[in-house]
Amino acid sequence: MGVRTIAVIEDERSIASAVAARLRSEGYVVEVAGDGPEGVELCERVQPDLVVLDLMLPGLDGIEVCKRIQRERAVPVLMLTARDSETDLVVGLAVGADDYMTKPFSARELVARVNAILRRTERGATEPSGLVRIGPVEIDPTSRRVRRDGEFVHLTPTEFDLVHYLAARPGRVATREELLGQVWGYDIPSGARTVDSHIRSIRRKLGAHLVRTVHGVGYAVEESMCA
Repeated sequence: MGVRTIAVIEDERSIASAVAARLRSEGYVVEVAGDGPEGVELCERVQPDLVVLDLMLPGLDGIEVCKRIQRERAVPVLMLTARDSETDLVVGLAVGADDYMTKPFSARELVARVNAILRRTERGATEPSGLVRIGPVEIDPTSRRVRRDGEFVHLTPTEFDLVHYLAARPGRVATREELLGQVWGYDIPSGARTVDSHIRSIRRKLGAHLVRTVHGVGYAVEESMCA
């Protein structure tokens, strides 16, 4: 795999400069945009491997930017925000963000999350290659596409890896810590919230009963639903 390009779309110059400098020190090519329209144009022009996207942007907010760039191609998005509300998190994930960080954040954690997202993208399907069916949902790890009732459903790379990890182990309960390690590739104190929000997003897209919550433990897909 060659050098990866990351687009940083952030209107606060000090944050954009610090993030870009740290990512460049890790060997990434980094392009920066300071507002929403510029960010959309940047992504169309350079076709980045990952986007670090601020939620609150002038011109177009991060939600709209995320919608537009995801409409063109499935690119991983790490969303940044100064707010820490569950609504912001859920909306961000619903429009295609793969992960979410609240300001202020450490550069070390940002790099860890960027690396983890790109590892998942490079790794692709690491589970058994056959189709997995959960009720009306069909998961194809080869093409990394999902259908519900015969219709394609857009999942982010993280959502795909998460639902496939669970579906490939029907009847087995996976803890949040296990999911963070196996799907996200890291374990951080705020990670449980990230897992829960992604599960909610998957349920909205694929059905409320697809993944069962095992209170105090984690999540599972019912063995009787899989074929």
